[in-house]
Amino acid sequence: MYNVPADFINETKVWETLEQNKNPEPAQLKEVLAKAAEMKGLNLADVAVLTSISDPEMLGELFNTANTVKETIYGKRLVLFVPLYISNLCANECLYCAFRATNKEIDRHALSQEHIARETEVLINQGHKRVLLVAGESYPKKGFDYVLESIRSVYSVKNEHGEIRRVNINVAPLAVDEFKQLKAEGIGTYQIFQETYHRETYQKVHVGGKKRDYNWRVWALHRAMEAGIDDVGIGVLFGLFDYRFEIMAMMQHIFELEDKFGVGPHTISVPRMEPATNSDMASHPPFPVSDIDFRKIVAILRLAVPYTGIIMSTRETAKMRRDTFALGVSQISAGSKTNPGGYEEANEISGQFSLGDHRPLDEVIRDVASMGYIPSFCTACYRMGRTGQDFMDLAKPGDIRLHCAPNGLSSFKEYLQNYASSETREIGDQLIRETIAGMSGIAKQRAEKLVNRVEAGRDDVYC
Repeated sequence: MYNVPADFINETKVWETLEQNKNPEPAQLKEVLAKAAEMKGLNLADVAVLTSISDPEMLGELFNTANTVKETIYGKRLVLFVPLYISNLCANECLYCAFRATNKEIDRHALSQEHIARETEVLINQGHKRVLLVAGESYPKKGFDYVLESIRSVYSVKNEHGEIRRVNINVAPLAVDEFKQLKAEGIGTYQIFQETYHRETYQKVHVGGKKRDYNWRVWALHRAMEAGIDDVGIGVLFGLFDYRFEIMAMMQHIFELEDKFGVGPHTISVPRMEPATNSDMASHPPFPVSDIDFRKIVAILRLAVPYTGIIMSTRETAKMRRDTFALGVSQISAGSKTNPGGYEEANEISGQFSLGDHRPLDEVIRDVASMGYIPSFCTACYRMGRTGQDFMDLAKPGDIRLHCAPNGLSSFKEYLQNYASSETREIGDQLIRETIAGMSGIAKQRAEKLVNRVEAGRDDVYC
């Protein structure tokens, strides 16, 4: 099944739908935005209509609707995580990536398990609780077992500052039995990007290695979900092809997962191409995405799949990241390094791509809190089994906020109490007081109870 063409990505239908909806009347635009405000998702034609918006007034309405939907579902909560690159070995030849196999301008390195443990300890001491484990698509002698051992190494590190409570994974596509092994290690989300859904472009930019197989990659999430991993993440590398096509094709992928497994992706990542060592393509994207179109992408995805998390990485500048919080972003990385071993000490090993936001975790948290957003390190849903369909069953009627809001506040309080600078602690404590004062009912009772427990010296409290 998983080596056949993925006919659920129907390029002809994408182009036809875009053509049919390229010049919508203002009334049609408003109708789609009104539908989006109901938070029940959008179909392919609706998404095509929104991609056509260019009028500043209608862009404002798009952004305002996205903000309303985001805050209705997520409130002011922003989940934080950090990528942990364990290796830049790679057998693929992706023209936009510094890790590509033939690139002689970077040093290659795969961290030992001892080094992974030391990197993990640095992240724990900074206050991180969520890690995204990332590796190039080739491993040392142990092969895939290297990834499994690396997960164990991260989870094994515990000190007076705590531990990493959830490891998410971004590694090469796997077979079903390998995905089952991954699940057995207690991972959170399995994440993989198709990079581009446009088949011709895909072949042009992936010129060597197993990644050339479009079908093997696009079926990866089917295999993961068949193996029992019900939290999966998808994404597109914007800049490789027309962003309108990419959004539409990604929606087809989402609809396919919903149809086959009853639930779509847990997260969508929206990386935009950034310069990478010895890659002319990375510095000169074939289809560059302007800042305004990038904001449009985030807003459209928030309206199209309202209950799916949208991830913004440190590829983007601090300003762009701030701008997208109100448009739909619900998860951000902070204090990131994209080179193996980059956290323990500065090294000369090249990163996968250039970063736009180099600020340390504490500075990011202070900035986020100053804007009125609650930085959350919560991992409760993974640990309480609220994943996949169970998560959506709570999210769609709004019940998940009875857990997310209190848990976000308690995990933020834990950070402030154990890791934050005095300036960040002052801003954060005030925000927590103001946020709880504005809550009501069960959510307020839970938040007060959990925050009080943290203040009394308890860590890792959640509901």
